[in-house]
Amino acid sequence: MAVTALDVRDIALGLPRAYEAWVRDYRKFRVGQIVFASVSPDETELGFGFPREERDDLIASEPDKFFRPRPSDLRYQWVCARLAALDRDELEELIVDAWAMCVPKSVSTAYFTQQE
Repeated sequence: MAVTALDVRDIALGLPRAYEAWVRDYRKFRVGQIVFASVSPDETELGFGFPREERDDLIASEPDKFFRPRPSDLRYQWVCARLAALDRDELEELIVDAWAMCVPKSVSTAYFTQQE
């Protein structure tokens, strides 16, 4: 079942130190000033933090689901996905992994330990 922008919000705001901000009609989820997830204004696309060196492999593995960010964002550790192609478990994994890239290791370790 496809996920929505509200699913993104529920998952992201359940993570320590995360908060929501609106920037040019994009719903962005941050830790401090670092954006780890973003929903497009039409709520069809998710941008999320992802290791730059693994981006092309992810996109090649499922090109109908994942795609490159706009050219100005290629310098960042960022990739995009079509929300309609994701299920809730995959969405949660992508968001939590993106969040973990932004917080101190002690925060992510405490979160993952609590989840076990």
